Amino acid sequence: MIDSSQKTGKPVGAQAHNLRQDNAAVSLPYDPEPVPRLDDPLSAKTFPQLIRATAAAYGDAVAITLKGETIPDDSITFSELDRKSAELARGLIARGVNKGTRVGFIYGNGPSFALALAAIARAGGIAVPISTLIKSNELVRVLRQSDVAGLLIQRKLLGHDYIERLCDALPELRTGDNPDLRISKAPYLRWIVSTGDLLPPTIHDMRFLTDAARTVSNEMLMELESEIHPTDQMIEIYTSGSMALPKGVKHNHGAVLFRTHYIRSMTQIERGSQVAVFMPMFWVGGLMMYLLPNWEIGATTTCSEGTSINNRWAMGSVLAEEDMKMMPQMATKWGLGMSETLGPYSYGDVLRVPGYPLCAPMDHIAERFEVRVVDGDGKAVPEGERGEIQVRGYALSPGLHKVERSAYFEPDGFYHTGDMGIVQGTRILFVGRDGDMIKTASSNVSPAEVELEMQQLEGVHSAYVVGLPDRERGQLVVAAVVPRDGAKLDFTDMEMKLRQRLSSYKVPRAYVEIKHEEVPMLHSNKVARRQMERMLAQKLGRGE
Repeated sequence: MIDSSQKTGKPVGAQAHNLRQDNAAVSLPYDPEPVPRLDDPLSAKTFPQLIRATAAAYGDAVAITLKGETIPDDSITFSELDRKSAELARGLIARGVNKGTRVGFIYGNGPSFALALAAIARAGGIAVPISTLIKSNELVRVLRQSDVAGLLIQRKLLGHDYIERLCDALPELRTGDNPDLRISKAPYLRWIVSTGDLLPPTIHDMRFLTDAARTVSNEMLMELESEIHPTDQMIEIYTSGSMALPKGVKHNHGAVLFRTHYIRSMTQIERGSQVAVFMPMFWVGGLMMYLLPNWEIGATTTCSEGTSINNRWAMGSVLAEEDMKMMPQMATKWGLGMSETLGPYSYGDVLRVPGYPLCAPMDHIAERFEVRVVDGDGKAVPEGERGEIQVRGYALSPGLHKVERSAYFEPDGFYHTGDMGIVQGTRILFVGRDGDMIKTASSNVSPAEVELEMQQLEGVHSAYVVGLPDRERGQLVVAAVVPRDGAKLDFTDMEMKLRQRLSSYKVPRAYVEIKHEEVPMLHSNKVARRQMERMLAQKLGRGE
């Protein structure tokens, strides 16, 4: 077992993956001492403390900018973040938002996203950021699953009208006349607030909150903020992996602030610098790797109306060598991470280890996390054997909304990541997701292993290997191949060369040539494996 609860970046030891009963205690809670200083963002233990401290420390320096394409440019200073989020928080309180009240918001990257997050957290509510990429049917599921009582929504982004999308999801909003909502598909939802002209009568404009804010004093807000503790839930992130349905990941104020401090300490961000954020802030990558560390240190977060999804840098996939060289360089070679750990919980001494192309090796474990690699019975795997990577620690999610803890957590607090790893000497190497493994002819095939061999063939830029249902073999190994510019693929020759490099059962039985822009991607910049399976089934005529 790897335990870094006492030391940041503790290196992995050769026997560290073995769980020892004398060291099986869950990481200690975040020590609330020393008392946070009002002008020291680095000592903040709750989000309201961070907002007030950054306003005191950085004042009228610009905190966030937005360069619009279809909407106006925008910017906000640290002092304005404090003042405007306080007004919005007072309005939320006046409208019944108390500690634990769930409030959703749909905003793209920019000052409005930060204001919504800050206001909900200051009111004591649980902030539920919702993807701007979400479609009508998905939106209904998230609104119902998350139990939000209120919803703040951006009117337009990149030419999309989100009020129209919301009305498509909940037709009662278009036909009704009462903004005090009672909608069976979203039974806890009571009000929606947006901006812009010609809002339906079922949706309030911002005056619903700003007018009500006058009834709650700043003194009352400060009293409420003083009762927000590190152990109170702050946020719930709705996310989905490349093979899973969306889930609501809970995180408390203390964990969010602890990870903000840690990630900021591992970067080279300086006060006053400008840092562009390419990932969406409604996902943990944009929130924890950019917005919050920048906010804490006094850097300016620069946003564009859209965010970047690039399959050439897809996380958890085999990347071409030239694409690896073009990846943005970071001060830390981050390894595995997830929404449940508020970002990366490991990092490496090198970017990649030969033969293990999916991410940086786990040479070091982030502060106050513990990691182990175990078999299906929960026993430590021998060196060189494949096992599931499990993690626990202070900043690990305390649970998933409406999901029994036992579904994902072991009794001793370790979380089932679904990531598979191999212990090799002093490091752990990621070999793929458990759900990605292809079961064919009673044998297991690692897509990453096949993709790595395919990518070394002439003319192949990238390959994506999946399993399709097959009556005889269980699953059929198939591959989508993106050629290099100007290359002509010969799949017969490719198969012959692969048979010289791989066991026969690992060699794909069918191939499809695709373009870069056809690779289905998630907003988290991972390849959408399920969508890839459906696309290849359709192209190969193997759909139902």
